[in-house]
Amino acid sequence: MTAESPQKFVIQKHQATHLHYDFRLEMDGVLKSWAIPKDPPTKSGVKRLAVQVEDHALDYINFEGTIPEGMYGAGTVEIWDKGTYILKTRKENKIEFILQGSKLEGTYLLIRFRNKNWLLFRKKET
Repeated sequence: MTAESPQKFVIQKHQATHLHYDFRLEMDGVLKSWAIPKDPPTKSGVKRLAVQVEDHALDYINFEGTIPEGMYGAGTVEIWDKGTYILKTRKENKIEFILQGSKLEGTYLLIRFRNKNWLLFRKKET
């Protein structure tokens, strides 16, 4: 699959058991989702672990608030960044896209290296 029209993305700062960031791309009619244990990379040269988690419904893209104790993901969720992205390439173990957000902009890659473990990083601009 190659370049398409812009789709939406969101990064939600999620204070659950541990602070992490939920990175979500609108894709295949759902939000494909990854949990990032540290702050998302804003500069090239910084790589972050991104653990793929279950897909979320598209209407979750605007969610901010508190998930009650006892429920999956209990804790506070706030939108850290959102915008659109353009998919450049999508393969089983590699997704390349251009983010157009308020904090993250530029070409990014998700590279799968083991099962649900991926690396998220900003591609060095040439």
